Amino acid sequence: MQRITPDIWCNGTADEARDFYLEAFAGLDASLVQQNTYPTEGLLDFQRHLAGQTLTNEISIGGFHLILVNAGDEIRPNPSINFFVNFDPAAMDQPREKLDALWERLTDGGRVLMELGEYDYSPHYGWVEDRYGVSWQLMLTNPEGDSRPLIIPQLMFCGDAQGRAEEAIAVYTGVFADARVGNVVKYPHNDEVVFSDFQLMGEWFAAMDSGVPQDFTFTEGVSLMVQVDGQEEIDRLWASLAEQEQPCGWCKDRFGVSWQIVPANLGELMQNPGSYEKLMGMSRIVVDEF
Repeated sequence: MQRITPDIWCNGTADEARDFYLEAFAGLDASLVQQNTYPTEGLLDFQRHLAGQTLTNEISIGGFHLILVNAGDEIRPNPSINFFVNFDPAAMDQPREKLDALWERLTDGGRVLMELGEYDYSPHYGWVEDRYGVSWQLMLTNPEGDSRPLIIPQLMFCGDAQGRAEEAIAVYTGVFADARVGNVVKYPHNDEVVFSDFQLMGEWFAAMDSGVPQDFTFTEGVSLMVQVDGQEEIDRLWASLAEQEQPCGWCKDRFGVSWQIVPANLGELMQNPGSYEKLMGMSRIVVDEF
């Protein structure tokens, strides 16, 4: 079970984005896992126009789960949290052709951040921000290298968080269970991180410090939802991560990364009468109050 799931903030476009991604990633075994809707009662004033509409669409791409959150237009994803898509010749047929097909779909209405071509680290690589603001790094990988999953979320430390990738990796691997550091490559001139990967709760993530100044940093546009067992673990992670508390189990850590720390049975709890209104009144989630 995937215990840390990226949530993508959609500006009223969660259904449209779902259909787009299911079509774009069809060659990589994409499917809809679950759809949830907003309740018709207990909504705050700014949410009432969403009553009965889609709240979230959870999709799977090659076994990797993403959640598309239907919300307002005040926030949009940016490249600070992006996604590697690894096309490994040892793991799939026609990897280059599949990469090219996905590139064509994601660039349609999107914005190319790095042109598709040959680089020192890959014979075929490109970075694109799609029409919904979500950024993808498509890479033809070395079949003789270390095996990695199809999709890996990457945190790019830039703006106010510039130069803090190594510090963040140390914090995260110290906080989460089943954690370890994999590869670490640094810039020779300033000791910042060119690339690193690491595991949290057994799942792979990557991190880097931006090589050039950026005018953006981490926002709620892409958050990381952590599903845990029991109030004690909720409280422990909250105490370790929550530099800035937000509603509904959301918080920001010291680097500005947004997390949602939720009980693994949240879906079951949300079936209780008045549960949505109770959730909206919480910052740290207290299970016994549902």
